[in-house]
Amino acid sequence: MYHLRRVTIAAVVLGFIIFLATFLPKILNPVPPSKEKQEADQRWINTSPHWLDRQACRWVGLCGLLHLKSDPPAKPKPKPKDDGGELRLELRHILGEEPATPIRRGSSKNKRQLREIPDYVLNYAPLVHLYSQEFFWPSDIADHLKHVVPDLDGDAWPLNESQPLTLSNLNDLSTELGFVHLNSKDDVESRPRWLHSRRNKPVTFGNEDELEHEDSSGPDGSFAEDTTWFDVDRDHPLHRISDPRKLPGGMPKMQRLARRSRLFRPQGQEQQRLMFQSAHDEVNAKNKPDQSGYSRAPATLILVDKGSGIIDAFWFFFYAYNLGQTVLGTRYGNHVGDWEHCMIRFESGIPRAVFFSEHEGGQAYAWHAVEKHGNETQIQRPVIYSAVGSHAMYATPGNHPYVLPFKMLKDVTDRGPLWDPSKNLRGYWYDYTATKDDEGLEPVKENPDEPTNWFHYKGTWGDKLYGLDDARQWRLFGQYHYVTGPQGPKFKNLGREKVCQTWRCRIIHSIAEGKKGSWHS
Repeated sequence: MYHLRRVTIAAVVLGFIIFLATFLPKILNPVPPSKEKQEADQRWINTSPHWLDRQACRWVGLCGLLHLKSDPPAKPKPKPKDDGGELRLELRHILGEEPATPIRRGSSKNKRQLREIPDYVLNYAPLVHLYSQEFFWPSDIADHLKHVVPDLDGDAWPLNESQPLTLSNLNDLSTELGFVHLNSKDDVESRPRWLHSRRNKPVTFGNEDELEHEDSSGPDGSFAEDTTWFDVDRDHPLHRISDPRKLPGGMPKMQRLARRSRLFRPQGQEQQRLMFQSAHDEVNAKNKPDQSGYSRAPATLILVDKGSGIIDAFWFFFYAYNLGQTVLGTRYGNHVGDWEHCMIRFESGIPRAVFFSEHEGGQAYAWHAVEKHGNETQIQRPVIYSAVGSHAMYATPGNHPYVLPFKMLKDVTDRGPLWDPSKNLRGYWYDYTATKDDEGLEPVKENPDEPTNWFHYKGTWGDKLYGLDDARQWRLFGQYHYVTGPQGPKFKNLGREKVCQTWRCRIIHSIAEGKKGSWHS
């Protein structure tokens, strides 16, 4: 009886493992893999030098078990002998001796042919709460290129230190030499200093207590709109909605807010824009710029004109490293290079919605629903919360579970250092209708000399997926310890009609409504 019980327990455990190996990957990755992906997966499994590992990977979904180990965010390092220069730089940074400018000014070359950044884009620029215990801070993409090398054989990479990889030649060299990945020069598990980018931590914000959240949604959590701003591009121009009930998803009849009615009942769109701009000018005249929220790492602002007075302002934030989340003590989803973004859609200079990128998707909130920074006498700027490690963007602080039940997998955000990306940015206008692969992007008038070549690079900004012959790699139930780095901003569907990246797009009209779902729901 004793042996029978042991055999039964072993059979149940084995059956449970097989069940997880069979169904859990389908839950986490509901889209069936193509034939090409299946063949690529078999090649990846064959990179393991161990027969048993290959069989366990094929039949049970447990790959690289011998590689499992802890993966802490930071590694202890011996103190450098002379860190005086770094310390002095940090002190100047903390004490506010470094100039903070909204954008880096260039020469006057071609300024007359370039477009400026609209005032309302900077007035309503987002503020990002980075996590208080973050280990991987914002990075400069120009600096990132100093620490990576194209995924080529040694003899195939002709450049040396005198001719480095730069933002001005990245796409040209990729096209010429055929590389599609940028691999770290260092072992990322040694946690080199550039991976953390601690010097780019934002300067302390001087008025972080002036946060206000105003949920302006109606009693039923919805909000009446009078135009189709939520579904516009140059082929699908803006339309007016005569009956507010004719909204996406068949929303019920909605009542306009009294406050909104008092402000805008008699005015047209142009009059509304002028009223907003007049208020902004008055506020700006009273407020002098300071260093609050400044980071050495410039954000990337890409402006897209969708026609009909619709402007999408994409704010891209780059990090040298994405630290994946843990499930039952095991970490998944690390990768070198991390692009995150939010998008604010404007109609005739008036903000309408904010999109928060989160992993493979994201959520879109109506403007009135998101948390704002500033009191009633100031311009109300949207507040975004960046998750620790993954840097996914959310509308609220706290825990954000996704995919797995029982909150086993979750992002965490809090009211950590407040980053003002408008204090340091690279700005561009992008024409998504351009027919040639290397055209369509031009710098804004305020920084005319910023390079554009990097934008068209089709490859990834981090290492290619590590094979099973790499001691750093494992895969359990379809989830990798290390994944391939992401592509750049050009491949985030900048020309989209919807506010979201995909056609499946629901505009959220209250914080409470947003908490009920996540980026994949």
